[in-house]
Amino acid sequence: KGEKIAAKNETWFEKNCLSEDCAADLRLHGKLLLSGSHLALGGVRNVSLNLTVSNAGDDAYDTNIYLNFSREVHYINFLQREEKGISCMLVELDFLMCSVGFPFMRAQTKYHLSVLFDTSHLSGENETLLFLVHARSANPEHDSTLHDNTLELSIPLVHEVDTTITGVVTPTSFVYGNSVDRSRFLQLDDMECSFQPLNFTFQVINNGPSRLPGSTVDIRIPNRLTGNGADMFHIIDTQVSEGRGNCTWHRNPKPCTIPQDKESIFHTIFAFFTKSGRKVLDCDRPGRACLTISCSLSSQAKEEATNIDVQMLLNTEILQRDSSSVIQFVTRGHVQLDDRAVEVSTGLPEEISLVFEALHSQEPRGYVVGWIIAISLLVGILIFLLLAVLLWKMGFFRRHYREIIEAEKNRKDSDESWDWVQKSQ
Repeated sequence: KGEKIAAKNETWFEKNCLSEDCAADLRLHGKLLLSGSHLALGGVRNVSLNLTVSNAGDDAYDTNIYLNFSREVHYINFLQREEKGISCMLVELDFLMCSVGFPFMRAQTKYHLSVLFDTSHLSGENETLLFLVHARSANPEHDSTLHDNTLELSIPLVHEVDTTITGVVTPTSFVYGNSVDRSRFLQLDDMECSFQPLNFTFQVINNGPSRLPGSTVDIRIPNRLTGNGADMFHIIDTQVSEGRGNCTWHRNPKPCTIPQDKESIFHTIFAFFTKSGRKVLDCDRPGRACLTISCSLSSQAKEEATNIDVQMLLNTEILQRDSSSVIQFVTRGHVQLDDRAVEVSTGLPEEISLVFEALHSQEPRGYVVGWIIAISLLVGILIFLLLAVLLWKMGFFRRHYREIIEAEKNRKDSDESWDWVQKSQ
């Protein structure tokens, strides 16, 4: 009792390194597995990140691969080409750690793995999807070989959409003219003009596959009969469904303009008799003055539609001065995508044309009717006098009718006397 008991053991470690400091040389390679050069938001549901890590130095202990990515991307699983002791663990929502060859990765070996991510929840706020990959071990590594330990993989995010636009206009036609009751038109306060109300409805549809981040709809309406004429349209209001956009346009400072008659009555009458044919007002034709309504729309999900309602008035007083019996207005609407979106056309139209017609009643004004009657009577009298002069020149009024009648009477009496003498014999 009281004696000290001691044990002694010696363990010999063998240094098995190619270099003096047992430095590892990790090399990282990888690529994103996609069918195209970009990722279509909403169209591509997942993406695979293929990684290859190799060790050109000494055995690397506690080798790990770290992946940083967006929180909008969700880790699904990983696959390894061969069972070599790879395991992955999601440390945070945007951070993944994969252990390679635990406890150590042997020298001159290579490991392959594929990491699968869910991309269906990408919002598209960023223009690219970025993956940061880094390989590291517990071994020291020379600074000259660290450049291939880090990998940045990115791919552009593109909104692939297939947009189309539809629309209607009411009414599609109306009749104007002096014989048309003014109560059929709209009169504004303190204005003498008669206005024809018109309602346009345009619908922009996003057929996907991605969300449309934004768009602009340009609506063009022919606004003048002639290049230097007065503006015909006055916009009352524009509305975008659910307040998902707004529209701007150039307001008409003089919605009620009544052109003054500067032409002679003969020109007016001639224009009435020659009032025929159809005039087409189309903004696609050169030299045509048009009213442009520009509507900026917010984002649209796949299969979502946004309506644009436009209420406007047409000044019919300006139409009265035109010589056409039918005036056809061609209104065009065109969708322009946000710069972040790409149109994947499937044949659906991105432009629409709406047509409505203004039909003249073909009845002249009261004073025109009076002038037509007066001129007709005057022409009739002139024709009668001209015929009378011609007959007089031809001697029609200088024939001796009395001598002719008496000679004819004497001839009849002579014939009767001769018949009596023959009967008495």
